Order: sequence, then structure tokens, then C-alpha cells
Amino acid sequence: MPDRPTPTVTGLLAELHAYRVQTMAPAALAANIDQRRLLAETADRDAFVKAGDVVEPFTLPEVLGGTVDLDRLLADGPVVLLFFRFAGCPACNISLRHYQQELYPALAELGATLVAVSPQAPAKLAAIRNRYGFRFPVASDTGSELGRRFGITFSPTPEAQARALAKGSDLGAELGTGSWELPMPTIVVIDANRVVRFADVHPDWLVRTEADVVIDSVRALVQVPA
Repeated sequence: MPDRPTPTVTGLLAELHAYRVQTMAPAALAANIDQRRLLAETADRDAFVKAGDVVEPFTLPEVLGGTVDLDRLLADGPVVLLFFRFAGCPACNISLRHYQQELYPALAELGATLVAVSPQAPAKLAAIRNRYGFRFPVASDTGSELGRRFGITFSPTPEAQARALAKGSDLGAELGTGSWELPMPTIVVIDANRVVRFADVHPDWLVRTEADVVIDSVRALVQVPA
């Protein structure tokens, strides 16, 4: 029997959308699609983190204790930051599980450290690391300071917030911060000099970076042939 092809994050998220098309109320589905389209159309792409940017040192709390310190991690090799929304986000759960399987092992072999980052409070964010036993750190971007510095944060429109509240969903409470500010799904590769060597930002949260693109970027950085 031939080997099954390796799944892509694009394919997995397409399956999520197809499931929603079959199961979501039409008005809710339309609102979801419209919000993602609006974000893609209005995002300030000139503000996005990009290759060549220099990242100032930062320290973030890790959800199971301790901290994630950029300079300390860079002493061991490149750092790959993976920004996601929050522990209860279905697309984030699918993507992070995929990255655990397809991205993390390759980065570890290349001597790079993968760090997942969300603005959610550590006490709430720990759920996603515990749920899947992630072998990479999950850090809380308190106050979205790092995400804002990278130009990748947004807040849902007042209309979207009102719809969510009407359904009993309070994102500020879910995040544990009182704020509805979220990062766009983003991957950033940082070298030993704190220079961004690769950055990929997706305003539509059902679009994520494929693992092989990140692996190729890090492989080129550490000069390991494919």
C-alpha cells in the first residue's frame, strides 16, 4: 500500500471550513467569512514584521512556569516564533498539532527553538500545551506588547464583538485579559543577531504558513543542505 501523503496545514484548515459549511447556521458562517475577508482587505501590511527587522530583546512568561528569554534561546540557535490566537481557537488547535508533528522535529534537528506565542493569560493558555503535550514552550505575550511591536495585532469590529456577546462569548474573558486584541497567525524566524530572516503574516486566521517553508528558511540560515 502506498504511503499516504503528508497532510498540509492548508488542507487541514480547508477541512475545517468545509465542516463549518455543512454544520454552521448560514448567518454565523457568513459572519465568519466576512470578518476574515475584512481583515485580509484592511490589514496594514506595511506595518507587518519583515525580513531585515531587528528584534529588541524580550522575556515572556512560559505557561508551565519559567520564562522565554530571546537572548538566552538565541545562544543555542535560531528562534522561530509562532503567533496564534488562543487555546480555544479551533484553527489554532489544528495548526499547532500539525506543527508539533511536521515542524517541531525538523527545527529541533536544525538546532532551532520553536516558541508558540499568544496574548492569552498563562493560567488559561496552559490548557493547549497540556492538551497535546507540546514539546516546545508556549508563552504569553502579556498585553500583546510583542505582537503590537511586530504590527500583527487587531481587534474584532464592534459588530463582531456584539454578535459574540449576544451568543454569550466574551473574548476578553476567554483571554483572561479583558482585551479583545489578537495576533494574526504569524511565523517569525530570528537569527543570532536578533535579525528577522523570515516572516509570514496571515490576516485571515484560516490561512497558516506551511511547515516546509519554515524548515527551508531555517535550513538556509544554518547552512544545512536539504
